[in-house]
This record gives sequence, structure tokens and C-alpha cells, in this order.
Amino acid sequence: MAPHKILVGSYSDSIYTLEFDPAPSEGPGTPTLKLLTQVKVGHHPSWIAAHPSDSSLIFTALEQADGDVVVVKYDKDGKGQKVEEATCPSGGADPCTFLVTEDELIIGNYSSSTLATLPISTTPPYTCPAEMWKLNLPFEAEKPGRNKSRQEASHPHQTVFNPLNTAETELLVPDLGADKVWRLTKGSDGHWAIRGCVDFETGGGPRHVAAYGDTLYTLLELTSELAVHKLHSVQQPLTHLKTLSTLKVSPTPSNMFAAEILIPTPNALFPMPYIYTSNRNDPSPEGDTIAIFSLANGEEIPELVTEVRTGLRHVRAMVFGGEHDKWLVVGGAGTGDGSTGVGVKVFERVDGGKGLVQLAEVDKAVGSKMNPTAFLWV
Repeated sequence: MAPHKILVGSYSDSIYTLEFDPAPSEGPGTPTLKLLTQVKVGHHPSWIAAHPSDSSLIFTALEQADGDVVVVKYDKDGKGQKVEEATCPSGGADPCTFLVTEDELIIGNYSSSTLATLPISTTPPYTCPAEMWKLNLPFEAEKPGRNKSRQEASHPHQTVFNPLNTAETELLVPDLGADKVWRLTKGSDGHWAIRGCVDFETGGGPRHVAAYGDTLYTLLELTSELAVHKLHSVQQPLTHLKTLSTLKVSPTPSNMFAAEILIPTPNALFPMPYIYTSNRNDPSPEGDTIAIFSLANGEEIPELVTEVRTGLRHVRAMVFGGEHDKWLVVGGAGTGDGSTGVGVKVFERVDGGKGLVQLAEVDKAVGSKMNPTAFLWV
């Protein structure tokens, strides 16, 4: 079985390339995870994504006050080179998410409350900043019940296409600050426009979404909850079905925050759908948890069936990869001082997807410098 390469976005100054070998030919044959190379790109390249038709072309955004988009070109060995002439502004402050299409980057600038589109191509210089377009997201001030330190403005935290809307291309933008998921489609002028929204209880802080069947699942960062909605057309409001905790034990400690939600597509090896969410800053000495929800009783009724301790702290990023989405790479950004819970591990799905077991971990001395925030299997 050939080794797999994994790119790592980070809260450092680099994008890293890891090699995961599930069955090494040398030594005891136990799975390994090691650092191959890194490329310096600038302050906090926290999100990474590949061009849909040229996987050697990797985009990242520098999460800083003067946000930048950076392009890195990779060779077959996983070595990357920053394309200097492609670097350009992100259209706002602290870009923490973006979506790559064939001809544009759709960027969420967290601190400036802006959504921006940047024309791109697969040929140099790759970006066209002169044609960037921006949209200021609306915000209702002074709403009782908000988290005053985190919800003082609109904060777009994800840009993702709605896979449940087959009638038209719809963009979903979870807004942590406004307690909404914005629903956008393109107007006759070719620009994105807000057509509706999904509202949440004040103070929840929607961070990321995922979908299965006819149901939208929203991870609420600030309350560590999973909200479930039946999705309708853009013209109709969604039907709220239920909201449940991502933790088996409640109440949630005030400094714990949900981070990621994933629903791998069912396949021959894992025919049953499961929802996986990560929970940050758990006080347990065994580290943060990954909560696994079963949909055995129906997609409208997720049930928390398993909690997996990761041994990591501040688990912000995790991504499935490999054949049948068998493996899950998980990163801990740590406690902030670089001493506890920082690193990257690969887990394997077991029990039909109901459980996870650790297979490999990057060397702790290497992992402690990475502060991982995003992954990309290549």
C-alpha cells in the first residue's frame, strides 16, 4: 500500500507536508506519520485548498489584519514553492475560510465581516486582484444574549456550496457573530447576493455546516451544540428539528468550543452514515474528544453514541482521507504555550465507523512547532 501525503495549514508561518504510511515495508510494519518538507508562506496560513482541476496548485489565506491570499505550486514529491507574483489581498481582515472553484476564490474574512470573490486561473499569475468583488455581511447590533467578546460583529467562518440544492448553485456562509447561516445565490450581475438565512438561538455561534439526505447539520461553536434542520428551497425557511450537545457530560465548561463537523459519504466499507464533531479545550488529561453521532434512527434524529479521546488539545482541524475515507487525520493546536497537546495523529475508523483507533502520530518535537489548523489529503 503506497504512502499518502497530507498538507497541513497552520498557525505558524508554514504549510507542511506529512507522509502517512499505513503499512511500511521496513521495520515492524506499524503505521508511520512523518514530516517530509515545509514551505514558508507568511503569518498563519490557517486554511488550505487545491484547485479543482489542478491539484498541484494550492491556495492558502494568511489569517492576519491585512489578509492575503497566497498560491503554492507543488511537485510530485510534495515539495512546494510559493508563487510570489500571485500573492494579493484577501479583501478583508483575518481570512479564515475560502472555497475554490474553477475560476474564483470565495473568501470569508472573519474580522472585517466581508465576503470576497477573487478571480483565479490555472496559469500564471493565477490571481486577478484587480477584479476582486466584496460584500459586507449585515449585522444586528445590541442583541441580548450574545457572547460580547466573540459576537461583536459579523464573523463568516465557512464558505461552502449547499449540496442539497439541486435547482441552483447556492452558497452557505455560517456567521459566528450574527448567529446565522447566510444563503446566497448569484444574481444577474454575476455576483453573490443574500437570498435568505437560517437563524439560531442567540449566543450559539454557528461555525461549520454539513449535510446528509435532506438535512442540514450546523455546529454551534460557542455552546458546543449540533443544530438539525430540514432544508427547503431558498424561498422557504428551514424547519428546525432539534439541537443537541456535542458532549456526553454537561454543562459545557465556559472555555470549551466545538470546531469541526464531518459526514463522510457512506461506501462499501462504511455503509452507515455517521457525524463526527471535534470539541476543543476539554479539561480531561486524556485530551479533547471527537463525538460520533449515529443516524440509525433517521437523519433527523442524530444520536451521540461514542466519544473518542484524542490526547490532543484544541482540536480544530480533522479531515477524512484514503480509500473509503478509512482514515482521519486530526490536529491539536495546543494550549497556546506550545507545550501541551500540540501535534498531528491519524486514526482509523472501526466498528463500521462507530469508533476510532489511533494508528500513527508525528514526532512530538516536530508536531509541537506546527500548530495545525487545516489538512488536505493529496
